[in-house]
Amino acid sequence: MSDADLPISEYAFPGPLRDQLVAAIIAGEKTATTSLVVEYELAGEALPAVGDRAVVVDSAGEPVGIEEIVAVDVRPLAEVDLAHAIDEGEGFTTVAQWREAHEQYWQGPEFRAYMEDPGFRVDDNTQAVLVRFRFTPQG
Repeated sequence: MSDADLPISEYAFPGPLRDQLVAAIIAGEKTATTSLVVEYELAGEALPAVGDRAVVVDSAGEPVGIEEIVAVDVRPLAEVDLAHAIDEGEGFTTVAQWREAHEQYWQGPEFRAYMEDPGFRVDDNTQAVLVRFRFTPQG
């Protein structure tokens, strides 16, 4: 499969958070990410797998490079560890900081609208998809 045929990888929603995350990916600070199993179920998509590749896009939808999945782990939110939180490259120094930021995102209005559930909430048992990736910049 050529790079032109790869799926798109979008971090958060277009705007400041995506811009921050993409900048951290390009800088090599962000080498991990977290999503929820329920997101894949809603979209009718398979969970990511080692070796999957995708084009990372910025808020304008422009490609910035290629990510390749190097590890995938599914576990409850309560079992996310500090190493993963740090590798997300957002400056987290504790799992509690990581959890608070992610809960704000997952329980925020944009994500709830995406889930078509105005009361969507996560808890310790919510199944998370922890992904580690390698990034190659565009060009």
